[in-house]
Amino acid sequence: MDIVLLCQAVIMGIVEGITEFLPVSSTGHLILTAELLNFWTKEKRDVFEVAIQLGAILSVCYEYRVKLITVIQGLLKNQPAAWRFTLNVLIAFLPAAILGFLTIHAIKAHFFNAVTVAIALVVGGFIILWAEKRTHNIRIHDIDDMQPLDALKVGLAQCAALIPGTSRSGATIIGGLLFGVSRKVAAEFSFFLAIPTMFAATLYDVFKNRDAFVAADFPIFAVGFVVSFISALLVIRALMRYITNHDFTVFAYYRIIFGALILLSSYMGWVNWSA
Repeated sequence: MDIVLLCQAVIMGIVEGITEFLPVSSTGHLILTAELLNFWTKEKRDVFEVAIQLGAILSVCYEYRVKLITVIQGLLKNQPAAWRFTLNVLIAFLPAAILGFLTIHAIKAHFFNAVTVAIALVVGGFIILWAEKRTHNIRIHDIDDMQPLDALKVGLAQCAALIPGTSRSGATIIGGLLFGVSRKVAAEFSFFLAIPTMFAATLYDVFKNRDAFVAADFPIFAVGFVVSFISALLVIRALMRYITNHDFTVFAYYRIIFGALILLSSYMGWVNWSA
């Protein structure tokens, strides 16, 4: 086994797990990390990213397994609360799913590069700062109190995350705050919304890149998957503790500084970011 490739897989798994549920953009960080590491060919890398994203989303399923089991049981018993929760997730999922299906090829062709990611990081950082300075009129303090219209608004906010560097979790959480959802509920709903969103993206990428799967690459995939699962699980737990007493300002400053450094390094020629 190639030890260098194995170490790169560990790094990529850690990056995916840490950034997937923080408002800093996992896709953007994966693009930047892969370019710095010169990690695999683009075709192989696309398939590998599917595997580690699946690891991250399964960490949500594990962490919130009690809630998910309760919802499934409620659906079987035809309980209104379970059906409303499921409908809310579906409603929030559809806008980005439809828009993504229609535009994904153009987005990947024109926006999956370091400079676009850097600009999105900086712009998103300033949006978070603006949002956090606002006075929020919180109406919803429990995820089961969300209505379909609330879910639709969050789903529309998620569409912004189709641009790499924006952050899916950042768009949904900040969008939720602006629409009157508490920080805790917005974060939790973002986690649940990630399940159909990322599973759909995973199935699409698996089908599209099915010819790139090679049995000899399984150990690399497995390492990335496990590392992503563990690191994402730790981040989910840490984030839910963090937001009880803190806002997202620190992530905004991180995005701005990190994005500015990427743009500066590109302009000065310190790093030869590939297109």
